[in-house]
Amino acid sequence: MTAIQRILVIDDEAAIRKFLRVSLENQGYKIEEVATGKDALAGAIGFRPELVVLDLGLPDMEGLEVLKSLREWSKVPVIVLTVRDSERDKVQLLDAGADDYLTKPFSVPELLARIRVIERHREPEVSETPVFRAGALEVDFAARSVKVNGAPVHLTATEFGILRLLWKFQGKVVTHRQILKEIWGPNAVEHTQYLRVYVGHLRKKLEPNPETPSLIVTEPGVGYRLILEP
Repeated sequence: MTAIQRILVIDDEAAIRKFLRVSLENQGYKIEEVATGKDALAGAIGFRPELVVLDLGLPDMEGLEVLKSLREWSKVPVIVLTVRDSERDKVQLLDAGADDYLTKPFSVPELLARIRVIERHREPEVSETPVFRAGALEVDFAARSVKVNGAPVHLTATEFGILRLLWKFQGKVVTHRQILKEIWGPNAVEHTQYLRVYVGHLRKKLEPNPETPSLIVTEPGVGYRLILEP
């Protein structure tokens, strides 16, 4: 079991944040609290929590969107707080990357029990950052920004999704079918021409020499591999 120490609490109600801070600090956890989705994403980077407690009702953006944005670059466990109790809502949360959920109102002993379950299944901490650099390329997944030689580069949502997927498995081959299923859905797994076109666009935007790519490398007949070299 790997103990959790740092918990990021995201809730727009000051009373709930105070309640959670006092309750969790009494159990020895170090707490950072924020009230908005924007501050939540910034806190996930700066505070580097080992657990996130996320309320869905935030003033500037849906908590579900915060969860999806976080899952683009981080595997930190997330417990969602929600007043929604339908099976459909719970399935949607779990599919979006939540590790667990609590329906309001909830008790502290129940929350602590859920945290202990996550601790028992938690993998040892690894260095995780939303930013990667490879030569002239810099990508910030949390900010969804891409730069080459310091200059901003615009990627479409599809191009960004492909790059993010390759980064997730950096150094390993990601097959055509894997990418097509993830980006376009299960009905598109045979349409490799889609993928070829978009990878070509990515190379033109990111590679020093798109004709002889060194970043997004083709594995003939199999897929693509992202090669990150300093």
